[in-house]
Amino acid sequence: MDRNDAASDRHSSDGRSSFEKFVEAIYHQVSRAPFFVVCLVVVVAWGASAPLWPNLKEWQVAIHTVASVVSLLLLVLLENAGRRSEEASQEKLNVLAEALAALMDSSAADDPELQQATRRLREAVGLEERH
Repeated sequence: MDRNDAASDRHSSDGRSSFEKFVEAIYHQVSRAPFFVVCLVVVVAWGASAPLWPNLKEWQVAIHTVASVVSLLLLVLLENAGRRSEEASQEKLNVLAEALAALMDSSAADDPELQQATRRLREAVGLEERH
């Protein structure tokens, strides 16, 4: 298997890797009410289990450890999803600004103010630097 085959195994036809698909699936699950209910049930079960633990310090350590690990994993996954969403939004805005600048260019032949506005738009979003 050459490098291109390995890369295509990691990315699907839509260009997303298995990890990106996993992050998206987790993001959709944890942002819904059932996930909150599951978390609430875990906390209630933990609270009700206090009499079953011989040492209350171990009882507290158990929930703190589980909560810390789950929180860290969710934080990383949700930050990844948020970053990708932000990048996608920024790319859409850049495409819109580029299209607007092109439209303004096509109409700006006789209008110096429109030429100036087009130049300011391109500078503001860095369109000249990207191309």
